[in-house]
Amino acid sequence: MFSAILIEKGESGQTARVTSLDDSALPEGDVTVDVEYSTLNYKDGLAITGKSPVVRRFPMVPGIDLVGVVTESSHADWKQGDRVVLNGWGVGETHWGGLAQRARLRGDWLVPLPSAFTPRQSMAIGTAGYTAGLCVDALLNFGVRPDQGEVLVTGATGGVGSVAVALLTKAGFKVAAATGKASEADYLRQLGAVTIIDRAELSGPGKPMQKERWAGVVDSVGSHTLANATAQTRYRGAVAACGLAQGMDFPASVAPFILRGVSLLGIDSVMAPSAPRLAAWSRLASDLDAGALELIAEEIALGDVIAAAGRLLDGTVRGRIVVDVNR
Repeated sequence: MFSAILIEKGESGQTARVTSLDDSALPEGDVTVDVEYSTLNYKDGLAITGKSPVVRRFPMVPGIDLVGVVTESSHADWKQGDRVVLNGWGVGETHWGGLAQRARLRGDWLVPLPSAFTPRQSMAIGTAGYTAGLCVDALLNFGVRPDQGEVLVTGATGGVGSVAVALLTKAGFKVAAATGKASEADYLRQLGAVTIIDRAELSGPGKPMQKERWAGVVDSVGSHTLANATAQTRYRGAVAACGLAQGMDFPASVAPFILRGVSLLGIDSVMAPSAPRLAAWSRLASDLDAGALELIAEEIALGDVIAAAGRLLDGTVRGRIVVDVNR
C-alpha cells in the first residue's frame, strides 16, 4: 500500500483526496520507483482543482514531477537502486504521476538525478526549472549574448521565472524581471535581477512595434505580455515562449518578425527528447547554486497539497513548492 493524491470524477463532478492505494492499482510501465519528493506545479493545481481539463483519464494521480529510487526495472537503462528524475511526458494527465509514494513509469521518460543535486533540490528545480533551462539554452543556441543588452523574464517570481533569472545572471546577462508583486523585489535582486518591472507595463494591449529594449526574453505568461515583450525585442533578438499564465492568446502582429527579424522560439518541456533534457539538466547542475534553490523552494507534506493547489492558482505562491510525499 502507498499514499497518494487521487483525483476522481463522478456524476456530481471531480474530487481530489489523499488516500491509500494498493500496488496492484499502479499503471503499466517497465520501471517502478519509490518516490522521495514531487512538486506542485501550475498544471497540477489546475488538475487538482478541476479549473481546467488537464486530466484526460480518471482516476488519476497528479504530479508532473518526481524523483525517487528504482525498486524494479525491466528497462535496459535502469537498475534497482538508481536515482531518477521524471518531468512531463503526460504524467499526471494521462498516466499516474508523482504526488504519491510509488510510481510505475516508462524508463524512456527518466533521466538520472544529477550528482550536483540532492533529491529535494532536484524537485526545487522540477519541471519549472528544467523548462527555464530549456529557455536559456534556446536563447544561447540562437546566438543571444550578454553584450547585446538586457534580457527580460516575465512571471519572474514564479517557478520558471525564478530559475530563469538565476541562470541568465550566471550566464552573464543583465536581467530585467517583470512581476506583479512589488514586495518581492528584494527576492528577485537576490536571484540576480538588476531591473524590476511592474507587470502592468506589459499586461495590457500595446502597439505592434514599441521601443527596442530586450536582446532576449523568457516568457511564461503569454497573451498581451508576450505580445508586448515581442514588440519591445531588439533587432534580430529572440523570445523563448513557454507558458500561458495570462492566457493562450497571442494578440500581436507580424511587424516585429518581418521588420526587426525577431524570432519566437517555442519551448515544449513535456515531450522534449532526451538530448535537450540532458543539456538543460547539465546547465542547471553547473550554473544553479544551492543558495538560489533555498530562496526559491517551499516544502510541504503530501497532505497539504490540495489546499496549496488553490493558493498556487490564486497567485500567492513565490517560487517552487516541493512536496515530501513521505510525510
